[in-house]
Amino acid sequence: MALRKPALDPRSIEALNRTGYPQPYASRVLPRSKRAVGDALGLTRIGINYSVLHPGKESSMRHWHTHEDEFVFVLEGEVVLRTEAGEQLLTAGMCAGFPAGTEDGHQLINRSSADAVYLEISNRDPADRALYTDPDVDLVYGPPHAGGRFRRRDGTPI
Repeated sequence: MALRKPALDPRSIEALNRTGYPQPYASRVLPRSKRAVGDALGLTRIGINYSVLHPGKESSMRHWHTHEDEFVFVLEGEVVLRTEAGEQLLTAGMCAGFPAGTEDGHQLINRSSADAVYLEISNRDPADRALYTDPDVDLVYGPPHAGGRFRRRDGTPI
């Protein structure tokens, strides 16, 4: 039976395999699969991605957001959640939340031998900036009105 909006099967949406990260960071997250469920349903205030993280890949560099809350819900497989407090294993049915403005960098890592599937949910705030917490990741992501581009911590373009 085919679904009609407001319902849909996330797997019916084209999977995107791209990143805005420059090298050497891009190779740490790609390949990956993201399906923009929120966009497909016409949602404008929250973003929802149906994401597949392949073995050995990272969801992102460890970061936190100035104006956006983030929520992750694991649907299949397992990921390691890495934060300032250390690492925790999240398996299917588990979730994690990251309040806006909380300076606790987070990322997911798939150290298993199988794909991990999860939902990423966040509000969409045009003033948001992403700040990266690992000393070896020299990145800042500026809001769209400021060019929406990655820059080095000192402000120089990449």
